[in-house]
Amino acid sequence: MAFYFDAEHRQQIESLRRRFTARTEWPTWLLLIAVYAGWFAIVLNSAWLGRGWSTLLLIPLLVLWLSLQHELLHGHPTRWPIVNKVLGYAPFAVWYPYTLYRDSHLLHHRDEDLTVPGVDPESRYLKSADWQGSSLFERGMHWLNKTVLGRCVIGAPLALTALAREELQRLKNAECQAWLMWLTHGFATLLMLWFVARYSVLPVWHYLLLVSVPALSIAMIRSYFEHRPHAQPEQRTVLNEAGWPWRWLFLNLNFHLVHHDLPGLAWYDLPKVYWMRREQWVARSGGFVVRGYGEFWRRNGLTPIDSPEHPFH
Repeated sequence: MAFYFDAEHRQQIESLRRRFTARTEWPTWLLLIAVYAGWFAIVLNSAWLGRGWSTLLLIPLLVLWLSLQHELLHGHPTRWPIVNKVLGYAPFAVWYPYTLYRDSHLLHHRDEDLTVPGVDPESRYLKSADWQGSSLFERGMHWLNKTVLGRCVIGAPLALTALAREELQRLKNAECQAWLMWLTHGFATLLMLWFVARYSVLPVWHYLLLVSVPALSIAMIRSYFEHRPHAQPEQRTVLNEAGWPWRWLFLNLNFHLVHHDLPGLAWYDLPKVYWMRREQWVARSGGFVVRGYGEFWRRNGLTPIDSPEHPFH
């Protein structure tokens, strides 16, 4: 659901959507072409680049691909979901099928359910009963995941373990949609890994463990404290005034409240909409503003930012 502060704000946003850039979506098309071309160029030239440089170039490219997939599922660059699905189905980042990411993320956009464990599919919190019933080791892992360093080190393994547990149960329950999705994604992934093994110097294990997992870990920095528990749904979502390298990697999703209020707004317009009404956005968020990801590292590199147990659900 679109959100506007007043009629003037609505007019400002509509004027952005009427521009040539928004009508043609050329920045998103250009980015799609660049990511595809970049991936093939790095893989095919990996013998010249060497494993080290190939890895260092592929990791941020995969982070950017994950951000780009997010744009595709929100209706960019075309209005047709099936076209966007075809454009974003390449399994460069390996682990999450596009369809699964799309369906779970759109459920996450029910703002009244944000952070609620068992309801918000992207919640990083536990119900009181689950927290009380967890072992000391499990609690330690959850506390560690509430630090920035922990999120970088164990965030991806924890997420992949939860993904495997949930999806294996769906497959065990003989859900046709799950079987079709994973067979299709699995075939595409095997084809991609064959290409990597055949035309690059990167072994398959290297691509899986030293490229795709680190890329997922970096992508998870964005979601580290993207949402917080709060009685007011609009005050659960952060406004992160990050620097340009992070904004590029995350395609401006650091302005996350703006995205949740205006989910159809393209990535290149999020900063404009935020800065033209910054004071009002800050007030709407209840002051939930972070001065870049460096602030998280300084304050919560080794210190948990809050409790893994949800405070009121």
